[in-house]
Amino acid sequence: MTEQFIKNEQLNFIKKQIAIIKDSANKNLPKTVLAAVIDLANAKILNLFPQASLDQQELLDITKWKTKEDYERYVEELSPFLLSFPPITEQQLKKLFPKQKKLKLPDLTSINHDKLTYLSWNNLKSNKKVIIYNFEGKLVGIEGKMTPTSKKNICSFCNCFGEVAYFSTVTKEKKPKNADYYKAIGNLICTDSNECNENITNTEYLREFLQLAEGRLY
Repeated sequence: MTEQFIKNEQLNFIKKQIAIIKDSANKNLPKTVLAAVIDLANAKILNLFPQASLDQQELLDITKWKTKEDYERYVEELSPFLLSFPPITEQQLKKLFPKQKKLKLPDLTSINHDKLTYLSWNNLKSNKKVIIYNFEGKLVGIEGKMTPTSKKNICSFCNCFGEVAYFSTVTKEKKPKNADYYKAIGNLICTDSNECNENITNTEYLREFLQLAEGRLY
């Protein structure tokens, strides 16, 4: 019917809207109130896809579903249209970090690309974390230090409460009159990136952070 067009974070957003509808239905709200909740959720979903075709809009329409089983089937029907994180090889990863001669790489064969907004892995021995993101076809990668925290907090990427660590990295921005200039940036992010990828619904801060780290706009 149509090509793949739904990103992981967009599907996560849709799932959260469905959860809101289910929760509202369980509260036995008046029909008019529940209908308003459904209409608002549908509007928010369609707003994620301003360029959607008529076929895509029909596929995304949530107002025609009524039961828990309907909503589960709705998510299943969206799955074939999910955009996967682009395939990536060890050679590509090493090219992103040319100065890291002993870069520790993950097992790429075990990664589910369908459930990734960004690719990331931890190196527990060195307390380092690598983050890879696809900027409209251009892979960008940064490495930073992970400092554990003693309390749960809000992740700046997925905006969910959980186990976090302070991730810090040095930007590639250089000042022309000071060759030794460097700037470190950081924030709290999920320790478990798989969990973060399951929760993230918006990439605005992730993209902003990576652009600051790279010292350029994409």
